[in-house]
Amino acid sequence: MFKKFYCSVLILMMSINSNANILLTDKDVLKLPLPLPYDGKEYSAEEVKLFIENTIDSSMQPIIIFGGNWCPDCRIFDGTLQMPTIKKFVDEKFKILHIDVGRYDINMNLLELFGIPPEKGVPRVLVFDLERKLINNSSTTEWTTARDRDPQEIFNFIQEMVQ
Repeated sequence: MFKKFYCSVLILMMSINSNANILLTDKDVLKLPLPLPYDGKEYSAEEVKLFIENTIDSSMQPIIIFGGNWCPDCRIFDGTLQMPTIKKFVDEKFKILHIDVGRYDINMNLLELFGIPPEKGVPRVLVFDLERKLINNSSTTEWTTARDRDPQEIFNFIQEMVQ
């Protein structure tokens, strides 16, 4: 009787856990120095659209992150994405394009391609589904305070974006 009950509870726990977010481990730490993912390149609207198209054509979801290397929140967000568990997950499901905004003097017009006002505050994270639709339109500024956020929160956000 106890064995049958134990098996039932185990099966229930496994089914609940299969819908849960993946948890970070003690190997997932923010490594210093923080990455410098922005290269100062100016992008055209066509290049951005091509990135989205090519990513979707490869059955991956596009993520575009607007930011700058001067921004600690941008560097912390990217450093968090480099944690082993998160990096493995992201590399399997997404392709990321980092777009440098300089000191808010380059590439800001590209936000307007997606109906987003070119306001200050980075990182601006844009996640698209496989139908080319921006799926986090109302929360693109959510990570402008990445330094105050737990890495698990960032990872949960990424996991929730999978379409």
